[in-house]
Amino acid sequence: MSYASVVEPFRAANTLSGRPLYAWRHYSIDGAPARASNGIEIVVDGMLAPDEPLDMLFVVAGGNPAIVRHRATLGRLRQLAARGVAIGGVSGGPFLLARAGLLAGYRCTIHWEHEAAFVEAFPELEVERGLYVIDRDRLTCAGGTAGLDLAIEMIGEAHGPALAAQVGEWYIRTQRREGAGAQRASLAQRYRLAHPGMRAALEAMETNLADPLPRETLAARAGVSIRQLERLFAAGVGRTIGQEYLRLRLEAALRLLRESDLSRIEIAVACGFADAGHFSRAFRARFGVTPTRARRGASGPRPG
Repeated sequence: MSYASVVEPFRAANTLSGRPLYAWRHYSIDGAPARASNGIEIVVDGMLAPDEPLDMLFVVAGGNPAIVRHRATLGRLRQLAARGVAIGGVSGGPFLLARAGLLAGYRCTIHWEHEAAFVEAFPELEVERGLYVIDRDRLTCAGGTAGLDLAIEMIGEAHGPALAAQVGEWYIRTQRREGAGAQRASLAQRYRLAHPGMRAALEAMETNLADPLPRETLAARAGVSIRQLERLFAAGVGRTIGQEYLRLRLEAALRLLRESDLSRIEIAVACGFADAGHFSRAFRARFGVTPTRARRGASGPRPG
């Protein structure tokens, strides 16, 4: 999805304008077909040469991009950037750009499922939570359908809003989404909550996983008593405050296990557990496997 969403609008721009506005080639690390997470293989034009005549390069990555440390590829990205080629990262692609040192001093974004691992690995970067970010000659995109928004924005800037609107209609895109648009539904939508205090408490919990806030602080954020907040949680999510907080922390830990190469202890600390033993017991109670097995067995659909 991440790949198709980016490339298809450029094909449509050629078709709808009746002119060859864009041309593209496909590359893989070793020149072999690139296998997508759904099993489809994309035939490529070969490996990427340092003197390839490119105006722009998109790096598309799914799975666990944190484990990609292919030195030749990272070096090739640095060579192309030094030549003035604009570099883009899609879904997990920004991980590779950051690993190559190409996002220092740039604003960027990444798919929300990769975000926690990305921030842990590159705390110095200015990470935003939007659909896409265009900062000079660096483009980063959350992936999924956000690639459509990025590509149409680029087409509009280069060839005018009329063609961009035509491309959007071609793909049944009825509304323009800004780059700063949200990647995920709001808390109110995800939890189907109407009470503003409940939303405030959940927002505080989601943004304070490493150092869990006490119930007193959460109740103060919600503007209600602890007893009232417990009643709201029981009615709204069917769990106590503590149970919901633990669920959020363990879900974050699972994402870090899948999307990063942080150690088990580092993940435990990042998710608010005082020691690795407590973390492992809570994780197994929640998911039925140990953190080690969850990481070893991480497979199946990933972003991108």
